[in-house]
Amino acid sequence: MEASNYQRDEYIRPLLTPAALEDFPWDPADDPGFLNCEPWGFARQIFAAHQFEIRQFADRIEMRYGEWDGRRTIYLDGRERPEHPTPSKFGLSLGHFEGDTLVVETAGVTANRTLWRSFHSERLRTTERYTRDDAGGRLLLSVVMEDPWGLKAPLHMQKVWRWAPEEEIAAYVDCVPPSNPDELVREP
Repeated sequence: MEASNYQRDEYIRPLLTPAALEDFPWDPADDPGFLNCEPWGFARQIFAAHQFEIRQFADRIEMRYGEWDGRRTIYLDGRERPEHPTPSKFGLSLGHFEGDTLVVETAGVTANRTLWRSFHSERLRTTERYTRDDAGGRLLLSVVMEDPWGLKAPLHMQKVWRWAPEEEIAAYVDCVPPSNPDELVREP
């Protein structure tokens, strides 16, 4: 918890615009994911601490996240990004390979909450880079996030997954919101 608070206060807070600081940090007890079983949006989901599955096809990559059974498609077919994509929870992701690195550019993400307990706007744009370590046992993600509404400068974040082909992702089928949200523990 201390490391999370330090990262949020020392690294994230200085990058936030005055608009984003108005509700920063949002209270986890007000999180619709916990209150209403509402699946997380893109900016939280790509960093979720649960399983992650990738399936590659000739024209696309499908990603499935263990948190909320989130699913997204990354198009590899060379299509052009519309000037104003229709916003959606995971946005429109277009990808290509640079050597062994998958590079994904995403835009058109519906305004939502972030992992660092701020909000982002529909102007959020990201560039993700996925690479495997030399031994092939870990998948490394490096992300640059830009949002002129919420960030004064690009935010650089990283995540690592361990290769675990024996793991299975179980869908969220029995999510039950708490009967009394006021009883949730609130951070000071």
